Amino acid sequence: MELTLPVLFVNFKTYAEATGKNALSLAKKAESVALEKNASIALVVQAADITLVSNAVKIPVFAQHVDPIGFGSNTGSVLPEAVKEAGAVGTVLNHAENKRSNEFLQKAISRAKQAGVGVMACAESLERAKQIASFAEKPLLIAVEPPELIGGNISVSTAKPQLITDSVKAVKQIDPGIEVITGAGIKNVADVKKALQLGTKGVFVASAIVKAANQKAAIEELISGFKK
Repeated sequence: MELTLPVLFVNFKTYAEATGKNALSLAKKAESVALEKNASIALVVQAADITLVSNAVKIPVFAQHVDPIGFGSNTGSVLPEAVKEAGAVGTVLNHAENKRSNEFLQKAISRAKQAGVGVMACAESLERAKQIASFAEKPLLIAVEPPELIGGNISVSTAKPQLITDSVKAVKQIDPGIEVITGAGIKNVADVKKALQLGTKGVFVASAIVKAANQKAAIEELISGFKK
């Protein structure tokens, strides 16, 4: 399943509400909304749940991480080819909860691309976004997420709109082929609309959906922000 833009990324993290059977339930809710609203939704799931989820839905599934390794003796690492075979079309790298060096990122992006896995690399600042966009091996997407706003009640589009516009401008100047996604504190339709108005091609959301009392309703509300 190809990823189309603009897109709502739903990060399952390791929440109980999005693990195992609950991951499958949430994935089906997201797929239902995607089909009903003709919207693009991608699911970022734990490695252990990729096969379960990807076999059950027809919307893009991303791994939460891969390592810059090949086949061989790498116990405990996440092999790009393995997540690909499990059904993931892409992976997230360098999330604020799993930060990595630029050296690691460059190697991991290269390995992911060799395995046919698309990459959304996270950047905690404008400077990091510029560094990532300048890599020889490019990610498809850069997600700009100030770590201090992740899981909070104030969205990045409200608290730091300049960061979004500056990031979009800087990334596009370095490589017009890279699109910018934004996350951190995205909670409602207004946050989504503002993020898109500032030039991004989607939003990256976790707790606002996963921890919602009505997950499907939360997805529907955020997706409504994509309407022009």
